Amino acid sequence: MNPLTLIPDTSLAAATELVRDTAGELIYHHSRRVHLFGALQGRARGLAYDPELLYVGAMFHDLGLGAEHHASGRRFEVDGAEEAAAFLRSHGVGEDAVRRVWTAIALHTTPGVPEFMEPEIALVTAGVEYDVLGIGYDDPALVTPEERAAVVAAHPRPDFKNRILAAFAEGIAPKPETSFGNVKADVLRHFVPGFEPGDFVTVIRTSAWPS
Repeated sequence: MNPLTLIPDTSLAAATELVRDTAGELIYHHSRRVHLFGALQGRARGLAYDPELLYVGAMFHDLGLGAEHHASGRRFEVDGAEEAAAFLRSHGVGEDAVRRVWTAIALHTTPGVPEFMEPEIALVTAGVEYDVLGIGYDDPALVTPEERAAVVAAHPRPDFKNRILAAFAEGIAPKPETSFGNVKADVLRHFVPGFEPGDFVTVIRTSAWPS
C-alpha cells in the first residue's frame, strides 16, 4: 500500500499548514514521518487508533522547540502539548481526545511508558523512536523497506541526524533546567560547553530533609 494514504484528510488536517508555517521544513517533514511510521506500526500491530488524533500528536510533538517557547521554563514537550490542546479545543474536540494527544506529546521522549498507554500515545512515541533513534528499523513486520522508502521519498531527511540534534540543542539550551532527569541532558552535554547535568542522587542527598 501507499503509506501516504494513512494521512487523514479532515478538518484537523489544518495542523499541516500550521506546522509547515511555524516550524519550518525540518520539523514539518520529521513530524509527517513520525505520523506515517507510527501509523504503519499501528496497522502492523493491529491497534485501533484514531487517525486524526495520531496525526495531530505527531504534527505538534516538536513545536515546543520553537523560539516562542524558549522562555517558558517548561519542558519543550509540555509546550508542544499545550499548543496541540489549544488547537484541538479550537476545533471543538472533546476533552478525552485532548488528554490523549496532550499525553502523547508530553511523553514522547519518556521511553518505557507510552507503549503501555492508549494507542495514540504509544504510536506517537513509536513513530518518534523509529525516525530519530532507528528503533524497529530492521523489522520489516512493522515497516517494510518499500514503505520506508515511500515515506522518505515524500518527506526527505537530508543530514537529518545532525540537523535534528542542532534543533534540540537550540530549543533546550535557553532552559537547561528542563533537562533534569530526561534525555535532553545528553543533548546539552554534547552541544553546550560547560553544561553540568543535574544529578538525582545529589538532589536527594542535599535536600532539606535531615535524613
